[in-house]
Amino acid sequence: MLFRSGERSSVDLNVVVNEVYSLLEHQFEAGRIKVRRDLSVDPLLVLGIEHQLQQVFLNLFLNARDAMPRGGWLTVATRAEGDRVVAEVADTGSGIPSDQLARIYDPFFTTKAIGRGTGLGLSISYGIVNEHDGHIRCDSTVGQGTRFTLTLPVCRPAGLRSRART
Repeated sequence: MLFRSGERSSVDLNVVVNEVYSLLEHQFEAGRIKVRRDLSVDPLLVLGIEHQLQQVFLNLFLNARDAMPRGGWLTVATRAEGDRVVAEVADTGSGIPSDQLARIYDPFFTTKAIGRGTGLGLSISYGIVNEHDGHIRCDSTVGQGTRFTLTLPVCRPAGLRSRART
């Protein structure tokens, strides 16, 4: 069955992470960024629009890269937690000052130097995650790095979605 670009289907978040990583692998190597992938051994299925979820991870990976101009570690982890799928993207970069954390999802707000960012990546990512009935949280310490935690609902097989919980 073919899906239009706006239709949701079952998407394995591990596949999304690996696809986006493969696009940027050379940039990470060139930037002396080591990547640790601690992905669930089991598929982590969410009901989503694959290209939109790819955009979220692309934005998070590029922001991490930009936060580590001298190199560092990017850690990506996925796991299931009950009826949620959790993905964490953490870097050892410059971090975000606490007084700016509340604004990072605002359109056109950026912590990057002039000409280095549009301030749209996190705003778009926030919207996509919300449209997928998920949540995104950021924890950051200046000089130590930043961690984004995404939670999305697990995609239940069709026969299980309509059943009431007992």
